[in-house]
Amino acid sequence: MDLTTAIFEADRRIRPYVRETPLDPSPSFSQGSGGQVYFKLENMQHTGSFKVRGATNKIVSLDDAVRQRGCVAASTGNHGTAVAFTLGKLGRRATVFVPETASAAKVESIRIAGADVQVYGQDSADTEKHARRWAAEQSMTYVSPYNDPLVIAGQGTIGLEIDRQLDGGLDAVFASVGGGGLISGIAAALKAKRPEVRIIGCSPENSAVMAESVQAGRIVDLASSPTLSDGTAGGLEAGAITFDLCRELVDEHIRVTEEEIAACMRRFIASQHMLIEGAAGVAIAGFERERKRFEDATVAVIICGANIGLDTLRRVLAV
Repeated sequence: MDLTTAIFEADRRIRPYVRETPLDPSPSFSQGSGGQVYFKLENMQHTGSFKVRGATNKIVSLDDAVRQRGCVAASTGNHGTAVAFTLGKLGRRATVFVPETASAAKVESIRIAGADVQVYGQDSADTEKHARRWAAEQSMTYVSPYNDPLVIAGQGTIGLEIDRQLDGGLDAVFASVGGGGLISGIAAALKAKRPEVRIIGCSPENSAVMAESVQAGRIVDLASSPTLSDGTAGGLEAGAITFDLCRELVDEHIRVTEEEIAACMRRFIASQHMLIEGAAGVAIAGFERERKRFEDATVAVIICGANIGLDTLRRVLAV
């Protein structure tokens, strides 16, 4: 499947189900840069996360008879909620496996969206393996959070929207990286038309598996430490197609500290007057670390989600 073509097809397919989210200029974050910083507000998407795009594209592509047999997902929260939300719109129910370390608030969101939730494993990579195996045993469809071209194409519709909203006037994109579906989809969409756009992946130092894998030239198995960016935490599935896409399409990878993530979350909340989750803070922190390199540039930062638990929010705001 040609990914660029698949992204344009996804844009048509999912349009009745998802929002075209705002691309808002930020006076606060643009101040002193000489350029313009925009926030792509996927925190305002259905379910509070970009994940509904990929989940919808995959699920709507299935025959109804296949959907009726059931869909299974593995998730730290946002993807599971997106799968449950989309299936609920189609009168179907999801089974979602979550790791033991998943945010309680996000697990509750999955349940509220209508899924049957099952807990398995400490690391998201182990949860994914188990969920994929369980789906096969039950003759159900596994909906990957990132390792599926239809899911990646759905996330890539964000890139098409940014290009339309800025009419091509873009120099760089900063996005958080977990499994790599978000950034590789956006990169494929943008670079097909504008190969000069810089795509910069941002990861927490405590869980930078894709960045470490790209550096090593192979998918590596690394333990993750606790991070505010729970949505990007955990390992990669063996043979993940996003690995080669990230090697090909992502221009560089940046790692940020927990302190930088928290500081950027506080600043965003104060200046933009809306909530974001840790993974969105990672992308902002990546831009802030590199802002001098982009002083005269037009930059888009992907605000990938808003789903943050009250305990985590209190910890971020406690300064």
